[in-house]
Amino acid sequence: MVTQARPASHIPWEISHESDELRRAGLKATAPRLKILRILAGRERAHLAAEEVYQRLHDDGEDIGLATVYRVLTQFAEAGIVIRHNFDSDRAVFELNSGIHHDHLVCVDCGRVEEFKDRVIERRQADVAAVSGYELQSHSLILYGRCPDCARTGSRQPA
Repeated sequence: MVTQARPASHIPWEISHESDELRRAGLKATAPRLKILRILAGRERAHLAAEEVYQRLHDDGEDIGLATVYRVLTQFAEAGIVIRHNFDSDRAVFELNSGIHHDHLVCVDCGRVEEFKDRVIERRQADVAAVSGYELQSHSLILYGRCPDCARTGSRQPA
């Protein structure tokens, strides 16, 4: 399930003016918010759980509690800065909302998440909605399988 608070007046996430971006989203530019935003905007632009954001902050020597991380990520989701995904049933992950629609491939063994775009799939989904009389507002497509690394090594995470 994908939760997307507000449709885009999306923010370009080449972070150079983080405080301006937060203010545009209606949030004060506090130190914890800026630090969490920088983690999310990092080079790898991963889909991170709150615990992973907290661990990265901790590794960087930041004294920001896990409760604060959860609160800030919730605020970011409500403001449309991040998109919250529940790829598996027990945890949410967050990604910056780039404003560009994409779908996801999720490895059922290691949890790896990859993004993809496919115009044919997008068109087909719109056609299905139209044939059923729906005015499509949004959608989410998540494909579950084994990533190349897990398929090659035959590794599986313990249940």
